[in-house]
Amino acid sequence: MKIGMSEHAFDHLWETVTTAAMQKYPNPMNPSVVGVDVLVRHPDPTGKLHSRRLLSTEWGMPSIVKSLISVARIKPYVQEHSVVDPVEKTMDFKSTNISFTNLVSVDERHIYKPHPQGPGKTILTQEAIITVKGVSLSSYPEGLMEGTILSNANKGCEAMEWVINK
Repeated sequence: MKIGMSEHAFDHLWETVTTAAMQKYPNPMNPSVVGVDVLVRHPDPTGKLHSRRLLSTEWGMPSIVKSLISVARIKPYVQEHSVVDPVEKTMDFKSTNISFTNLVSVDERHIYKPHPQGPGKTILTQEAIITVKGVSLSSYPEGLMEGTILSNANKGCEAMEWVINK
């Protein structure tokens, strides 16, 4: 198991950043997300907005993996659940892959809050837990995936800036 964490500060209001987060796919910074379907969206009695979405992705495979499984591209799906609390000004995204779970599990969490040290700013805290299954040297593929996820986290922040500024 591998755990990766990162933080990013946006120079935008929480409302602007959370709106962009819900609209960031598809985007040119991360073309692997090819579709987003809203499965359920509803407010609860306290006013929090719950959304469950299905992300369709498409990934090229590294050459070593291609040779092992004879597949050049895979099309995994990711389930995402978000809770937006407009009173406390928090947005909590949790996502997990629902494809290839017998090989790998990737659980991500993104929390957006107003930045404690800057009015008009928003802080994003990201965490990813990666577990590769059935591989004796699982720390190597987990490390590769961690690098990819951290790179995609940076691309995700760029994509949100792209949404905000377009």
